[in-house]
Amino acid sequence: MRYIAFLRAINVGNHVVKMDRLRKIFESMRLRNVETFIASGNVIFEAAGDARALERRIEKALASALGYEVEVFLRSVDEIAAIAAHEPFEGPIDGCTLYVVFLKDSPGPAARKQFGALRLDDDGLHINKREVYWLCRSGRLTDSVVAVPLGKVVGNGGTMRNVTTVRKLAVKYGSAPAKATRASRT
Repeated sequence: MRYIAFLRAINVGNHVVKMDRLRKIFESMRLRNVETFIASGNVIFEAAGDARALERRIEKALASALGYEVEVFLRSVDEIAAIAAHEPFEGPIDGCTLYVVFLKDSPGPAARKQFGALRLDDDGLHINKREVYWLCRSGRLTDSVVAVPLGKVVGNGGTMRNVTTVRKLAVKYGSAPAKATRASRT
């Protein structure tokens, strides 16, 4: 099975890791065909076994090698294709940025209630399975009224990527959506 690991807090703040080192850590776990994609903690590899067990194994190896905890969010290439193809918002989105927040589990009722209570102004949030889609209309992550409250709801339990990155991964690893979608321009 081919997986994509989305790593939280890689190459932000004081947690700078060269992609060569990251590949070597994954290879030391006997994961096959290891590649990285841009320097934000996206690692592609092949492995057999349960995804949850792989997440824990990778987190343990990264903590040992790097000296700090790194949360790992695994998705299969088929899951990435579905995430990339999902159209969570209707209407025009030109000039907006669409982010995907990867979570370990689908949000339960309490978390869904917290998401629903966020003050959105013009931004939009949509939960689908283990992902939260955030349509940021302000154009800048730090300017959005959603950024801080969204971070509090997600806490240490998620990592975010621009949907453009997710769609590029889907294309590169052979599971791209059949057609370009209107949100692919973000």
